[in-house]
Amino acid sequence: MSFLSRLLGTAPDPREAIRPLWHRVVELAREPSYYTDCNVADTVGGRFDLITAVLCTVMVRIEASEMRAESALLAELFVEDMDGQLREFGVNDVVVGKRMGKLMSVLGGRLGSYRSALNAKDRDRMIAAVRRNVTFTQDGDEETGAAGVADKLLALSDRLAARSDDELLKANGIW
Repeated sequence: MSFLSRLLGTAPDPREAIRPLWHRVVELAREPSYYTDCNVADTVGGRFDLITAVLCTVMVRIEASEMRAESALLAELFVEDMDGQLREFGVNDVVVGKRMGKLMSVLGGRLGSYRSALNAKDRDRMIAAVRRNVTFTQDGDEETGAAGVADKLLALSDRLAARSDDELLKANGIW
């Protein structure tokens, strides 16, 4: 991309190639069984928790490949989407920046927590990470819910590992 293209904004947005993957992350996080079978709270907080959990699982898979730039672009799409959501909730411009900083910090912390469990394929560590990072319903069994979410994320990790980088980026629902 040339300097003038970047300056004038005439070059295609590199995030567009990653956008299907971002949409698939959100789609997976909205899977109803997380909320019905695993007792995840169907609230803004609970949905955010699952988006970050699925996103972290995908990012750990990307880290295992040579797609470092794609990982950064995926994080940018997360920021873009969360920024839009905050504005939709009526958060004003002055506060959005602070909130985005906090959300990125949350994502970074969760990525570290999930990364260690996913790379080790350690179910107990994954359950502990989910328990710390996911909001569950008050009337559900948190331990059962955490185990269910952990199992789903570990299974997703296995499905992602079985896919090529191109298949991952296309995100056509095969995983």
